[in-house]
Amino acid sequence: MTENRRTLHLLCGKIAAGKSTLAAKLAAADNTVLIAEDAWLAALFSEQLQQPKDYLRCAKKLRSAMNLHVVELLNAGVSVVLDFQGNTIESRAWMRDLLDQTDADHQFHVLMPPDEVCLARLRARNENGVHPFAVSEEQFHHISAYFVPPTPDEGFNLVIHDQS
Repeated sequence: MTENRRTLHLLCGKIAAGKSTLAAKLAAADNTVLIAEDAWLAALFSEQLQQPKDYLRCAKKLRSAMNLHVVELLNAGVSVVLDFQGNTIESRAWMRDLLDQTDADHQFHVLMPPDEVCLARLRARNENGVHPFAVSEEQFHHISAYFVPPTPDEGFNLVIHDQS
């Protein structure tokens, strides 16, 4: 990554892995904007999000709406921290499409703390009520079954964050 070049920061990690915390730190850089999936989903679709299938439907709509916006920000010279999950091959294909529409640099941040750490953070997050969505441990395990970490052959510049 070249200093002072716009960068698209992408994130991957299970629920409560620390993606949004890292996203906020990355977004503190000059000329950088944070786009957080959970905040947008809560604002636009909170009453519709009851089941994992609801998330899939609403997230697809949100990604479609964000395509041009993210590309235009990058092409205008603004770095973007995209706090959207890159946990599946499908979600990463969308992210790859964004990159292909710009010549911005990118970093794909991968957070993989053990499930016990994520679950402890999830319980704390649910208790303090700051996050827009409460997720049960059952839902954590259900959703985590779809988690597929990125591989080098996907062509992303992977940045592995060792968290235990």
